[in-house]
Amino acid sequence: MLELGVKTLLAYLLGAVLGSLVLGRLRGVDIRRLGSGNAGATNALRTQGKLFGLAVFVIDIGKGVLAVLYLPGAALPGIEIDPQLGRDWLTSACGFAVVVGHVYPVWFAFRGGKGVATMIGVVGAVEPRLLLPALGSWFAVLLLTGYVGLASMIAGAALVVFVYVVESKNIPLLTFCWGVELFVVFTHRGNIARMYAGNENRVRRLWLFRSRTA
Repeated sequence: MLELGVKTLLAYLLGAVLGSLVLGRLRGVDIRRLGSGNAGATNALRTQGKLFGLAVFVIDIGKGVLAVLYLPGAALPGIEIDPQLGRDWLTSACGFAVVVGHVYPVWFAFRGGKGVATMIGVVGAVEPRLLLPALGSWFAVLLLTGYVGLASMIAGAALVVFVYVVESKNIPLLTFCWGVELFVVFTHRGNIARMYAGNENRVRRLWLFRSRTA
């Protein structure tokens, strides 16, 4: 249990290092005061430009990869490897913790992003095959609706369905996908309310039907 607790905590602290806020401080801006007020890659792209947004995206994905590829097998000083702790369960715990850290970063007053980029990093590192249904459904929904938030929630649901179909016996992975999808829906509750009210922002450059209603 000590290994699980320590490595999950480290994954959370890693997730709490937000690319947008670290790079933003170097530039002298806090993107939580700009645009949508979100500290994720999407708002970084909209308010600071393509290069800045790409850098944030790479950082946020990278920490998800690091959390699940390095931490579960890492030999930490004073922490013994627990032979009774399944590596798959530890990997799932670290993956979920790094996403939570991104959304509620202790270093930045618990005001972070939505966790989608970090989730992509975790998923791609754990099982690269999951990237196809996740990214495919994300782009499809974005093109059809223009809503980034809706695309992110549908992408999470696609992960659950895909894992259930092809990896139904992988309970740790299925549990992770269910947990992260519910968490992503929770983090997008504001987007859901705005979509229901009809005032959610759309990515009009990619929205195929923008000419009909915009």
